[in-house]
This record gives sequence, structure tokens and C-alpha cells, in this order.
Amino acid sequence: MKLKKIKLLFLLLSLVLTSNIPAQNTGKLRGFLTDKRTGEALAFGNVFIKEIDRGASTNTEGLYFITGIPGGKEYKVTFSYVGYKTKVLKIFIAKNKITQVNVALEQGSIELGTVEKIGKKTVEKNEANIGLQRITAKQLESIPQSVEPDIFRSIQTMPGVRYTGDISARYYVRGGASNQNLVLLNGTPIYNPFHAFGMFSVIDPEIMNSAEFYKGGFPAQYGGRLSSILRIQTKDGNSNKYGAKAIASFLTAKALLEGPIPHGSFIFSGRRTYSTRVLKKFLNGNQPPFEFYDIFGKLTYRNPGFIPGAKFSFQGFSSLDRLLNDNPLKEDFKWVNNLFAFNWFQVYSGPLYSQFTISYSQFLGELIPNFSKARPKKNKVDDISLKMDFHYLFDNKNEIEFGVQFQSLHTILKMENQFGINTKIDNSGAYIGTFFKYKFLQYENFGADVGFRADLKGLMDAGDFFIEPRVNLTYNVFPWFKLKGSWGVYQQEITTVSEESEVISLFEPYIIIPDYLPVSRAIHYIAGFEIQPLVPLTITTEAYYKKMNNITAVNDNKKFLEDKDLLRAQGEAYGVEFSLNYLTRPVTFTASYSLAWAYKEVNNWLYLPRFDARHTINLSLGLNLGKGWRANAMWIFGSGLPYTQIIGYYDKLALGDFHNQWYIYDSYLPYAILGDRNLGRLPDYHRLDLSLAKKFDFKFVKVDLDFSILNVYNRKNIFYFQRDTGEIVNMLPFFPSATIKVEL
Repeated sequence: MKLKKIKLLFLLLSLVLTSNIPAQNTGKLRGFLTDKRTGEALAFGNVFIKEIDRGASTNTEGLYFITGIPGGKEYKVTFSYVGYKTKVLKIFIAKNKITQVNVALEQGSIELGTVEKIGKKTVEKNEANIGLQRITAKQLESIPQSVEPDIFRSIQTMPGVRYTGDISARYYVRGGASNQNLVLLNGTPIYNPFHAFGMFSVIDPEIMNSAEFYKGGFPAQYGGRLSSILRIQTKDGNSNKYGAKAIASFLTAKALLEGPIPHGSFIFSGRRTYSTRVLKKFLNGNQPPFEFYDIFGKLTYRNPGFIPGAKFSFQGFSSLDRLLNDNPLKEDFKWVNNLFAFNWFQVYSGPLYSQFTISYSQFLGELIPNFSKARPKKNKVDDISLKMDFHYLFDNKNEIEFGVQFQSLHTILKMENQFGINTKIDNSGAYIGTFFKYKFLQYENFGADVGFRADLKGLMDAGDFFIEPRVNLTYNVFPWFKLKGSWGVYQQEITTVSEESEVISLFEPYIIIPDYLPVSRAIHYIAGFEIQPLVPLTITTEAYYKKMNNITAVNDNKKFLEDKDLLRAQGEAYGVEFSLNYLTRPVTFTASYSLAWAYKEVNNWLYLPRFDARHTINLSLGLNLGKGWRANAMWIFGSGLPYTQIIGYYDKLALGDFHNQWYIYDSYLPYAILGDRNLGRLPDYHRLDLSLAKKFDFKFVKVDLDFSILNVYNRKNIFYFQRDTGEIVNMLPFFPSATIKVEL
């Protein structure tokens, strides 16, 4: 049966390849779009040839590629990017050759809030990219800051993404658990990408160049998760001159150094806490006794004399979080991320480019109970991965992409449950897989991204040969109205072991799913439309249905060593999302609304997960006030989240100091009796955030000042109820924040 499936796949591949007849007397145009001052790649920029109504967007490396151009002619080619001066060049396209033109754009007086649309509708009109959100580093500046800018906070403002409190940057996408989200830093996974109780990501926004976020329906090159993919591409460093930045907020101090090296560039950054007093606002007035840091370094090397068209990158990343209580009756926490990777991006003499990545990612997490009632927990993850992808462009604009992936994963988890049962879960596995996808772009009004992942060997012993088909379609009914759809099958062989009743989860320990459970899988169904009646106005609607099979749940009733730690569960999520974007000079306005349902079933018991929110609204307004001034406002509304109600108390005898004759009379503690899981609903959540920023550009230094106020009208949003006391713990109150950035 396996052999028949493989033969069928190769038959389909051969039919696709033979259907492309090379065009005669045509030429190709390619090159890199970069920042003139720094040499950094300008991702998602536009290149447009008006005479033939054809264009291309740059990828995350700044590479653009336009095929099928009638040769022997000169064309006016427009290069544009948001916030940069547009450049128009006359370029002669030779027949049957590739013309290489690298273009560096100069930053203009156009600041955030001004958007150029040159060629945008033509470039993207048949791109099958439902569920995809692209984010640039500058866009993070438009969001009022929660102490400091953060990529995960920006994701939480998107329709279909939910979070459970102001204290957490952990996010949940379209009814999926947080462990179903994959975070990639330059293609390498980070297993616990959170700082400080999960308030912030470990990725400093200063090192970020661009990000792509798939809320569902992600194409065949991505696998291993059921819900979402966040792909973050970092900067390479200034290849023209040396520079430095120093940044301070109420929480952290950080520094960044960058500059040229022979045939390349470097960038190093470091961030650490110097005071946690500001976080008392997040923690109901309690002083958090923790500290954290993160360090990132990257070297980039390009030498045409060594290998023409090659770019080599070496990166290292490390982060540490420690929560050390002075009180021995409270538990301590520690967790570490380490990451090392080598990347080789290669552009060949033909319309082909490839990317090779070898990486090592490690996570270490530990809960030390001391003399508290907490239960010890220790987790280790070691991930060694090797990936090779190829991307080929045909003259008829169609594209083909294929690749292979090898992964060696080792996870260890030692823990104790509520009944005092000690468990050690030690699993190793090797994954071997391949993917293939074909993008149909030759038709003006129709586009398709059709592909599959072939999981040849899974991490789990139960992970057998499996095909994950993926289809993304778009059809332009009118120039201003397009229909989109997506369907796909997804597989995940790792999970986390964390109790759903935990209000604050400092780290979620990862393990390979034990062999007594089947592989987790999901099916996505997505459909929607996009309307663009005016150039600056875009209205998008997406409806989705997601069925999740064989997902995991913690066995809360484990009483004996032979009892299983995890149980088999099912999940279901569906909803509809609306978004409106109005982007023009000097105003930007975005609005989104989500109506969603999420369910989870364990042992025929159906309940709502903690992140189930029926209604969510996000409104954002940005104003470019000129002379370096920028103002932003954001209003957020969310339906109340589910919680488990207390239906009563009983006195529980706490045995301990028998030497004290009065101990037996004072050792009764109130113990809560809980009702059915998550039948209650907290009150609705809403708040208003404002920010005002000013850029100063002096002769030798640039200074950015940012002042934000979160929860302007001091809404008392309930976070949770203390079960032992009944005390209400609220989320973030009225909270001013400021950041200063100095750049040499």
C-alpha cells in the first residue's frame, strides 16, 4: 500500500513538471531589495513592470524574481516599500537570460502610517495566502506598548487569536491549545519562547526584520503543529557601517551592536532585567522575585569569489529565566533556551534558489518546590534538525517547491502528580519527511497552492507513513473582489503536560507523545472573501472549521504508578472573522471582529477550554502627526472566559506537627469543592490603550521616545478568583509606560 502511494505521488509530480513548456524569447528579472543605509533585506516589498502588468513581492531574504518577460526590450520597473522612497529604473531585459538588478531604497520622510500601494494589487491578486498575516519590524511600533514592544503582543490583536490574561503573552489560535503553535527563529524551533511568567517573548523586537504568521491552512513546507506557524526572520546587521543602540524601559536594559565584516556583517544584542517593580502592576501589587536575560548573535557571509549567489549565516541564541523566592515555603522556577544554527541560502544561475539549515535547539525547565505544596517538575528537550528546500520558478509564473527534513528529538520529563505519584517520561525519536507543493499562478484571475507532506518516519513508534495533503485556492471574481479557500491535514507528535486549571503557567514541559496514544491530527476547512473597493480600503472575511483528533489531556485521576499520565482527547473549533483595514496618509485604521466556539472532549466528557471566547473586537487607530510625531490608540473587547466554579468548601485535616498538643485543633484548612469544569463565565473584558511617540534625528545620534498608557479608563478586568480565600485578582490596571532608544 505504501509503495502504491509513493508511485502515485511521483506520477503526479511528473505530470506537473511536463505540463510546463519553456517560453521562447522571454527573459527574467531578479535581484535583492535592500535598505540603502543598512543593507538589510526589505521583506515583502514590491517590484512592478507596468508595461506588461506583472510584478513580484520580495521574500524574507529580500529576493524578487519575475519570469516570462518578453525579451529584447527596455522596461520601466518600479521598486517600492512602505516608508521608503520609490525608485523607477529603466532595465533592458535580454532574451533567454536572467537580468540581475539589486536595488537599495532610501528611507524617506514617509513615516509609519503612510502606505504606498504601487503595484500591490497586481502583485498579490492571485496569491493563495488565506490565513496569512505579514508583520514588519516597523509595524510593531504602532501598537501601544505593554512595558516594551513585543511580537507576541502584536499577534494577540489579530482576529482568531486569543489570550487568557494581561499577564501572559501565550496565545491560542482558532480553538487550538498553545502547544499547537510553532515558533521558528530563522527556521529553528524555540520550545518555550516566553519571559517573565509568559508576559513577553524571548525574541527582542530590535533583532527582528520580518515575520509571517499563519493562523491556519499553512502550506506544505510547514509541519509538526496543528494550529499555527510563526516564522520570524532576524536582521543580518548593518553591512555598510558600524552602529550601536541602547534602549531602556521600566523593566529592561538592552544593547545592540552591528556592523560590516569582510564580505558580510554581524549583529549582537543582549537584554536583561534591572528592576521588576513595574510588574507589580501585573501581579496584584506583589513584587515578582525573578530575573531574565536573552542574548542573540549572528554572522552573515557573502563572497561571490567563494560561491557566487551564496549567503551563509551563523546564529546563536540563549535565554534564561529565574524566579527565586526568599521564602522557603514558596517554590522556585528556572528555565533556559539555547539555540545554534547554520543557514545556507543559495541563488543559482537559473530560476532556482535553495535553503539549507542545520540547527540545535534545547530547552531546560525546572520547578523546585522547596517546602511549598507545589509538585516538582523537570523537563529537558534536545532537538537536532536538518532541512533542505528548493524553489523553482517557471516562465509561465508557476512555481514549484520541495524539500526534505530530518529531525532527532529527545525529551525527558520528571514530575509528581497531586497524589504523590512520581513519573519519568523519557522518549527519543527520529523524523524523516519530505514535502512538495506547486503554485499555479499563470492564470490572471486564479491561483492555487497545492501540495503535501509525506511523513516517512515519525517521532513516535506509532508514527507510520502518512500523507498530509494541503490545498489553498483564490479566485478573482472581479478586480476588487476575490474568493479564497483552504483545506489541509496536519499532524503533531509532541505535546505538553500541563494542567488546564493552572491560571499562570510559567513553562509547559514538552514530551514526545507516548506510544500508548495515537498521533494527534487535525483537519482545517477555511473559506472567505476579500473586497477592495478603494485602494486604501480592504475588507476581509474568513470562516473556519477545525476538527482535532487524538489530542492529549492530563490524567488528573492518576493514583497508581501504572496509570497513564495522558489521556486521549478530541477537539473542535469553528467561527467567523471579519477585518477592515484603511491605510492612507496620514491615518491608519484597522478593525476586526471574531465570533468563535471551541470544545474539548475527554472520556466522553465535553467541556469548554479556558481560552474559549465567543466575541472578540479589536479597534486600532494610528495618526502620523508629522515632524517625527506618531499617535496610536487601541480598544480591545473580549467575551468572558470560562472558569471552574466553586460549589462549596470542606475542612481538610492537615497532618504535620504532632509534638504540638494543640496542633490537632488548629490544623483544619478550608478546601474548595469544584463544580464541572469551566461551566462559569467571567465578566466581559475590555480596555483602551494610547501611545505617543517622537523621533529625533540629530547629526550623530537618533533618539526615539515612546510613552504609552494601558487601560486608560482603569477597567477592573477579572483575572481569576483565589480558591482558598475567594479574593478577586484583577488584570492590569491603569498603567503608564515609557521607552527610550538611542541609536548611533
